[in-house]
Amino acid sequence: MALDEYADKTFSRRAMKAEMLDAETELKLAYAWRDQRDEAALHRLITAYMRLAISMASKFRRYGAPMNDLIQEASLGLMKAADKFDPDRGVRFSTYAVWWIKASIQDYVMRNWSMVRTGSTSSQKSLFFNLKRVQARLEREANGRGERLDQHQLRQMIATEVGVPLHDVEMMEGRLAGSDYSLNATQSAEDEGREWIDALVDDGVQAAEIVEHSHDTAALRDWLLAALHSLNDRERFIVRERKLRDDPRTLESLGDELGLSKERVRQLEAAAFGKMRKNLENQSREVLAFIA
Repeated sequence: MALDEYADKTFSRRAMKAEMLDAETELKLAYAWRDQRDEAALHRLITAYMRLAISMASKFRRYGAPMNDLIQEASLGLMKAADKFDPDRGVRFSTYAVWWIKASIQDYVMRNWSMVRTGSTSSQKSLFFNLKRVQARLEREANGRGERLDQHQLRQMIATEVGVPLHDVEMMEGRLAGSDYSLNATQSAEDEGREWIDALVDDGVQAAEIVEHSHDTAALRDWLLAALHSLNDRERFIVRERKLRDDPRTLESLGDELGLSKERVRQLEAAAFGKMRKNLENQSREVLAFIA
């Protein structure tokens, strides 16, 4: 940790000593990179404005992220800005770079705030970074008028101020109110080491259901085998070829093999199914739940 802090300070001091670019030099460097892909010009442009990236990164320390990570993200935003900057637009590079640096840092903070995704839309991002500030200002203004706002009124005013739905404000308040907890943490000292994960409901198939399903499958298989054996050879052949193959045969192909018409094969098939059904019904009343 001490080594990281030393590296941060050294990097920051070096960045603060970088040259200050005037508008003319800045344009020359931007043109050199855009038109000639001059890497030396790009490096000089980025180095000159690294102090801006570090300054902006420091404003996000209150979100609990390591400063070296924030600086790294700010640097990535600065490099993207330098790569995409169009000097013909007539704006200073610093003005353009601020947006990219801020966006890069904000994306990093939101990605690392919680294991649960905090927000992805621009309105949710705005709410994440402005909720507490707007809330404090609204409460301060209400107190100045001698008013007391209840939580619903305050949330409604925040939603209107930021321009987001009320449920987004309620959701974000919950996300910002607490941090992530491990499911392996104990619930309390009185629970003898019982973990929170033990309280979760298992959505998977329960052991009793597995046993019941296995029993039903075995019983149905035995009933069907007995019903098949109640048929004569020709009927059993037709049922097997029509219903038990991955690629069932047609009535016409069976008729050609057996020397029968397609209609006669259909009649034999229907008669075989009727005999099987009757046999199944005689075996057990439980089978009616499967064939009804």
